[in-house]
Amino acid sequence: MNWMTRELKHLRKNKELILLSLPGLAYKFIFYYLPLVGLLIAFKNYRYDKGLFGSAWVGFEHFKFFFTSDVSWRVTRNTVLYNLSFIVLNTVIALALAVLMNELTKRWFKVHQTILFLPYFLSWVVVGYITSGFLDYEHGAVNTLIAKFGWNPVNWYQEASYWPFILILVELWKAVGFQTLVYYAGIVAIDPSYYEAARIDGATKWQMIRGITIPMLTPLIVILFILGVGGIFRADFGLFYYVPNDSSFLYPVSDVVDTYIIRTLRSIGDVGMSTAIGLYQSVVGLVCVVAANFIVRKINDENALW
Repeated sequence: MNWMTRELKHLRKNKELILLSLPGLAYKFIFYYLPLVGLLIAFKNYRYDKGLFGSAWVGFEHFKFFFTSDVSWRVTRNTVLYNLSFIVLNTVIALALAVLMNELTKRWFKVHQTILFLPYFLSWVVVGYITSGFLDYEHGAVNTLIAKFGWNPVNWYQEASYWPFILILVELWKAVGFQTLVYYAGIVAIDPSYYEAARIDGATKWQMIRGITIPMLTPLIVILFILGVGGIFRADFGLFYYVPNDSSFLYPVSDVVDTYIIRTLRSIGDVGMSTAIGLYQSVVGLVCVVAANFIVRKINDENALW
């Protein structure tokens, strides 16, 4: 009873804040929690005429079909390896760029900020067309340059061996600017007195970066790392669909879980299979983020998310 009384007192005390939060809570419930009921489709032989609750149960048959297929290992491997590459390279390059931007004057900072941040606002459809402009077999800029050196042009959309590097390069070009600004904001928030004391002691730029900047940014780096690990099984659909132009020749290196879900739904129309694969993605992502946070908490409790 004491617990109930305490909670009611707390609610009455903060009733204005609770009323202000009601629209946000309603939005979250309607668009984030209510659709979770649809996950039942992953365990049913869904039929439109019978509806969600009238369709027959099939248990884990959809999951069994996916895991026993020869595609499951390929799409899982591609998704995990690409995301690991993105996490590591984005972190290293964004940190380096943020440190360099901190040394720029205000005028040049705005120029570099615009150059780095502009690709982030482009849709993947536009980025796909830009990539095609470079890699088109007949009129692409790269093949035109190759021809001037007397070499044979490359049919990029039929040569899978080049695409792991192309996809990583395109993703870095589009995404690294945003993460750079996040780290730059973290650097700006560092107390300048640390750097002033280091200069008085005769520290070099590299020593200040290694001894002040990186340690002070460690909590931010860890948070972004944990969030990145949480999405390690959820690839960017636009990158892997529009940039390779959905070329079947490139499936061995460009096919990820998200593109496989869409292609499965489009080709065989099996809603249950697509839902099962999506649920598999979400569950593994949750396990990954909880495991990453647990490991970080064991190393340094202050850097963990919870």
